[in-house]
Amino acid sequence: MSLTNVMFLAVGLAMDALAVSVGLSLKFRWNSFRQFFRLSFHFGLFQFIMPVAGWAAGERLGWLVAGYDHWAVFVILSYIGYKMIRGEADGGRSMFSVADPTRGRMLVLLSVATSLDALGVGLSLSLLAVSIWFPSIVIGIVACLFTLAGMYFGNRFSRFNSRYLSVTGGLVLIGIGAKILFQDLFP
Repeated sequence: MSLTNVMFLAVGLAMDALAVSVGLSLKFRWNSFRQFFRLSFHFGLFQFIMPVAGWAAGERLGWLVAGYDHWAVFVILSYIGYKMIRGEADGGRSMFSVADPTRGRMLVLLSVATSLDALGVGLSLSLLAVSIWFPSIVIGIVACLFTLAGMYFGNRFSRFNSRYLSVTGGLVLIGIGAKILFQDLFP
């Protein structure tokens, strides 16, 4: 697999991480290096791990994941988006408005949701008998960098201090989930 193909693949897979990080940054004020590091590291790590896991599973488990991966992404991102919108409707009193999505269960859910499509890529690469290590490393690094960029730009927009930005961020996450769902249902 050529470097150009790997880069296009990595950028395509990183778009979900970019969009999710922008959407989250519209709601949360990222004010520490740790938050930037945790989210970008985990998004990059999961984007690296999932193609390797998909490649290792190969043809044996491909049919199990292919049928519902897009539904899982849609449900997870829609739930998170709903919580962001609902938190704003409650005057910011929801549990999601207090929680730091760069920690714990929420971080794992976001990381899995943004990298499920990478699992399918790993399955595809196993069918092509391509070595998975170089593409996975590039995919992980690009996802990490795109996440950092998304957090930075989302943070810049969040300074407008508008309550509508939280709603916009929630709608962005729901839209990403819907886009992934429709792309898989209607190729």
